[in-house]
Amino acid sequence: EFEFAYHNQYHKAFANAESLAIAKKYWLSSLENYLPTQIVKAAKRVIRSQDYLPSIAAVVRACEEGFDLFGLPAPRAAYVEACSAPSPKRAHRWSHPAVYLAGQATGWYTLANEAEAVAFPRFEYHYGELCRRVMHGEDINLPVPEALPQKTERPLSATERRARIAKMKKELGL
Repeated sequence: EFEFAYHNQYHKAFANAESLAIAKKYWLSSLENYLPTQIVKAAKRVIRSQDYLPSIAAVVRACEEGFDLFGLPAPRAAYVEACSAPSPKRAHRWSHPAVYLAGQATGWYTLANEAEAVAFPRFEYHYGELCRRVMHGEDINLPVPEALPQKTERPLSATERRARIAKMKKELGL
C-alpha cells in the first residue's frame, strides 16, 4: 500500500529491486513480533496520518499504540472505566474484557482505595500485558461464573451433629 500512497517517494527510496529486497527483509525483521492484520491496520492508520513515506519506527509505534484497532480503550480510559465501574463488577457492561481482567488482576480494593500514583502503574502493567495478548491474536474472555450446586448444604445444628456422631459410633461398633 505504501507504493500507491507514496508513489514518488517510494520509487525514489527503492529505486531498484536490490534495495527493495533489502528494505523488505529489514521491515520483516523489525515487524516480526506483530500479526499481519495488526501491521496492515497500523499501516493504513499511518497512511491516513502522514504526508511522507513512514519510517519503520512510525509503523512499530502505530502497531504498539493501536489499541483502538482491536477495540481496546487507551490505558488511561481503561483505568478510569475500571475505577468508576459499579459493583458488582462482573455485571458491568465493559468496553472490553481486558479492562475487567486488568482491574481484577490489580485488585478492586487497590483501584478504589489507593492513590492514582500507586494504582495506575499497577493497572497499566496488567492492562498492557492483556493488550499484548489480544494484539497477538489471543482470545481473552470474561470467566464464566460457576453454576450454583443443585443441593445447598447448611451447617448442622449441635443436636444433629451429636446424633450423626452417635450413629457413626454405633455403625463402627464403638
